[in-house]
Amino acid sequence: MSAERGYTGDPDIDQLLFRWRRVIADATDEWARGFALSIQRARKRPGWMPSHRQLAVMRRLVAELPPVAREDEPDLIED
Repeated sequence: MSAERGYTGDPDIDQLLFRWRRVIADATDEWARGFALSIQRARKRPGWMPSHRQLAVMRRLVAELPPVAREDEPDLIED
């Protein structure tokens, strides 16, 4: 899939789609996984944009992702 077909041109939606593989991998229940996979398929269609309801669920699923620990960043220790 080319980058042009994988993203919509809307920065907010594209930011969600950038993290979408992780949403699929981290889906905790059957419904969430099915929804995430349906978005993954739909985003390949030319001109696709999520509905308002889909967008709300997408935002929630991305917000629920656990933070990624980055080994190259030092731990912050407060005194």
